[in-house]
Amino acid sequence: MKPFTLLRTGLRYTLVILATTVLFSCFRGGPSEVAEEGLAISPKFKIESVDELYQFLTYGEGSVPLVSAHRGGPHPGYPENCLATMVEVAKEMPAIMEVDIAMTKDSVLVLMHDETLNRTTTGKGKLANKTWEQLQELHLKDNGSTITDFRIPTLLDVLKWGKGRVIYTLDVKRDVPYELVLKAVREAQAEANSIIITYTANQAAAVSRLAPDIMISATIKNQDDLTRLNDLGIPDNRLIAFVGTREPQPELYSLLRQHGIKSILGTIGNLDKSADKAGYQRYAEFIDRGADVLSTDRPFEAWKALSFYINKRNLQSPFIL
Repeated sequence: MKPFTLLRTGLRYTLVILATTVLFSCFRGGPSEVAEEGLAISPKFKIESVDELYQFLTYGEGSVPLVSAHRGGPHPGYPENCLATMVEVAKEMPAIMEVDIAMTKDSVLVLMHDETLNRTTTGKGKLANKTWEQLQELHLKDNGSTITDFRIPTLLDVLKWGKGRVIYTLDVKRDVPYELVLKAVREAQAEANSIIITYTANQAAAVSRLAPDIMISATIKNQDDLTRLNDLGIPDNRLIAFVGTREPQPELYSLLRQHGIKSILGTIGNLDKSADKAGYQRYAEFIDRGADVLSTDRPFEAWKALSFYINKRNLQSPFIL
C-alpha cells in the first residue's frame, strides 16, 4: 500500500490521500496492523514503570512543562478523539492526550465525548444504543463538520498505541464503569502512561480503591480539596491536580508544589482565546505563574511557546527522549 502525503503550511493542514481509506482508520484492524500502515512514530517518553510515572509527575525545581491536547488535539482535517489526530500532535511534541471514554450497547469502550453521534460522526442517535459493529460503519467529522476517512477507535487500541509515545488522561463518561476502564489499562499494560480523571474526592477514592497504583487527576482548587483527598487515603504521589479553567491564586500553586503535586491548568476556553489574541507567548506566562501542564485546544501554538521556554532555561527530564 502506498503511503499518503501530509502537507503542512503554518498551522494549517491539507491531507492528500494516495491510498485507500483504510490507511489511517481509527481503527478497523488491530494496532500492529495499523502501526505498519503509518501510525508508528518514534518514542517520546522513557517511562517504563508506574514508579517512573510517579517520579515524572512529581513536581521538582526545573520540571519540564507539558502540553495536554484536549480531546486529542483536533485541528482541520483531524477529528477529536481520533488516533490519527493524536499521531500528528505526538509527532511534534511530548504530549499528554486528554481523551473521552464512552461505552457501546455491547460494552465496548470507545473514544467519544458526546452522548450522541450527531456532531462528530456520520451517525445519529445515542452511542450507548449502538453496537461496536454498527459504529465501525461510521466516519468521524472534524470540528468544522468535514467528513474524514477516520473512524471511531476503541480504548484498547488507543492504549496499546500510546505506550512510550504519549501519556493519557482518561475522562470516563457517565455510566462507564471505572472497573472496565481499569481492566483495559491492565490489558494494554498501559499503567505507566495512564491517568484516570476524576471530578470529586469520592470519585478519586473509588478509583484508588480499585487500583491503588494508578495515577489520578483530581480537581484541587483549595487546601480543603487536598485535605479531603489525603483523608481518603490517596497519597500525594498518586495525584496530579486539575486547578480549573481560570488561573488560580499563586498560593494554590505554592501549596501543591510543597506536596510535590504538579498542576494542570485548563486553558480551554477563555485562556486559549487570550493567548490567540495576545500571542502564543502567553502560554509561557501561564507556566511562569505556576502551571506545570496546559490542557489546551491549541496544542501546536502552546508547544511553540513551551519549547522556547524549555530551551531557554535548558530544562531536561530523564523521562523525555
